[in-house]
Amino acid sequence: MSEAVYVIDDDEAFRDSLVWLLESSQYTVRAFDSAEAFLDAASPDMSGCVIADVRMSGITGLELHRRLRTLGVDLPTIIVTGHGDVPMAVTAFRDGVVDFIEKPLDDKYVLERIEFCLAKARENARLRQQADDFARRYESLTQREKEVLEYIVAGKLNKQIADLMDISIKTVEVHRSRVMEKMQVTNVAELVRQKLSFSEGAKKKPA
Repeated sequence: MSEAVYVIDDDEAFRDSLVWLLESSQYTVRAFDSAEAFLDAASPDMSGCVIADVRMSGITGLELHRRLRTLGVDLPTIIVTGHGDVPMAVTAFRDGVVDFIEKPLDDKYVLERIEFCLAKARENARLRQQADDFARRYESLTQREKEVLEYIVAGKLNKQIADLMDISIKTVEVHRSRVMEKMQVTNVAELVRQKLSFSEGAKKKPA
């Protein structure tokens, strides 16, 4: 899905003015008058970022952000508010919101933060693609090869792996060679980096 800025606010005048600002700055914009309407349209393949009002009838901007994460919709989010509220801002940042901006908005600052969010979204997409590629290659390994990979990542030498798996060093070398070939790496350092990055990314996925 093409990149867009998703504007969610139940204040029509504010929503329209923000859409005008973004469109006049050459962004693709999709506007919604409620969090519920946006959730109905949301999908994990969405690309871009969200700018939502914190206080809306029905689902709030913060609750929308939480629900999107639960649904696996990874869109960097900016929350806007007409009411300065430090505890709410702290909660927003703790929940992973990129910024918490008070109305009236400073156009230049908003555009800077939108660009930051879109850059963050592109980087997140790149990392997800890397993780998907790793998972595909990992699943091409046999069970024995997966065991050898885990021992390699743990820093075990061929002789130690052979002893742990009760196989010959020669067999370990064969498995090791196949692991490197299937995982498309040329050295152990790259294999370890990919495996650790994949494992860390898996831990951060929404429950």
